[in-house]
Amino acid sequence: MTSFIEILPFIGTLLVIGAVAGVLAGLLGVGGGIVLVPAFFYTFSALGYGSEHLMQICLATSLATIIVTSLRSVQSHHKKGAVDWDILRGFAPGIVIGAVIGMFTVSGLTTNTLQFVFGGLALLIGLYMIFGKTDWRLGDQMPTGVGRAAWSPVIGFLSVLMGIGGGSFGVPTMTLFATPIHRAVATAAGFGVIIALPSVIGFLFVSLPDGPTPPWTFGAVNIPAFLLVIAMTILTAPLGAKLAHQLDPKPLKRIFGVFLLAVALNMLRKALLG
Repeated sequence: MTSFIEILPFIGTLLVIGAVAGVLAGLLGVGGGIVLVPAFFYTFSALGYGSEHLMQICLATSLATIIVTSLRSVQSHHKKGAVDWDILRGFAPGIVIGAVIGMFTVSGLTTNTLQFVFGGLALLIGLYMIFGKTDWRLGDQMPTGVGRAAWSPVIGFLSVLMGIGGGSFGVPTMTLFATPIHRAVATAAGFGVIIALPSVIGFLFVSLPDGPTPPWTFGAVNIPAFLLVIAMTILTAPLGAKLAHQLDPKPLKRIFGVFLLAVALNMLRKALLG
């Protein structure tokens, strides 16, 4: 039986992670998942819970937190009339399909492979945050028909492979198709719910092979990490949002993009070293 003293570092570290993720989510609108996955990975590894399937736990637990934070965000944005429900309804079926496929794909991969995937995609997101321009366009309106049917599952699939919500892929997609940024951010919060909910339900029933896992992990979701991070993000996200109104977000996003590049490159280095 694990004693409270033994898990105290585990609890304390998760509280700090949740606090930082909440501030960044509120400040930059990137969502906490892109911070949580590497933070979970390094924390669990340092505490002796490393295994061939640790990344599944990090991704699934991150997605579980996104269900709560995205629902809260959608509710807030809806009160301001910022959510584009037509885009959300149109993209939802494809995103769900992509998320479910992503969940099955993640369940069958090893930590090493998922490190490569996360590192590679995080590298692209970091570069976009640093060099992306608000006037870049792929079209004058969001795809419909075949274009939407092809694009929407990709958003769901890639998001689950990274354990993130709708912000990192949804916001760039919508802005590239001429959706105003405030509407894109609000609608992407809805993407987060429909990405995370079906995938987490699946992850709860995943049976991981024997190996060291963090205490109280059900399926691939670590319940203490989920609860502690949610508690802290609820407290600190409003602080980040308040700071966002006081500071210029453009240089902050570029700084975070540089940080994300460093995280991505370190993840790729670890994957290469095995």
